[in-house]
Amino acid sequence: MLDVSGGSRREIVCPAVPDDERLWVPSAPGVAFTPLFFDTVNGGWADVGRARTTGVISRHHHPAPVHAYVIKGSLRYQEHGWVASAGSYMFEPPGDTHTLIVDEGVDEMITFFYTVGCLIYVDDDGRPTGYDDVHTRIASCRAHFEAVGLGSDFIERYIR
Repeated sequence: MLDVSGGSRREIVCPAVPDDERLWVPSAPGVAFTPLFFDTVNGGWADVGRARTTGVISRHHHPAPVHAYVIKGSLRYQEHGWVASAGSYMFEPPGDTHTLIVDEGVDEMITFFYTVGCLIYVDDDGRPTGYDDVHTRIASCRAHFEAVGLGSDFIERYIR
């Protein structure tokens, strides 16, 4: 039999906005993400971010593009004059630095993100304070899933 898979791994089908709280990986107080896909070959990842708090969520820089789709609530970037509400698509160009804000009155913001490369977290003066890439995201998910009883290998279902 001819193998046309090229060694590829199976497809991924998972809830984008899960009801199981164990699938939400905390990243800050009131802020979490659930993984959908980790591309270890090209260095990107897809996840859904959720904020149940308002104010500044993070200030960060993108050396590569990010695509996003707001599922629920709204968000904005302090440096730009627009608000992305439910149903909005956002393209964040390489080189952009911005401060993600969830405004008062938004009970919950849920957004799909596809990130290429990394996020470099910066302070108010633009100095790097940390970063996330596909590998740090995998590591944080692995530790979280172990801590909540799903097992550290639970993350393998999202890695390609």
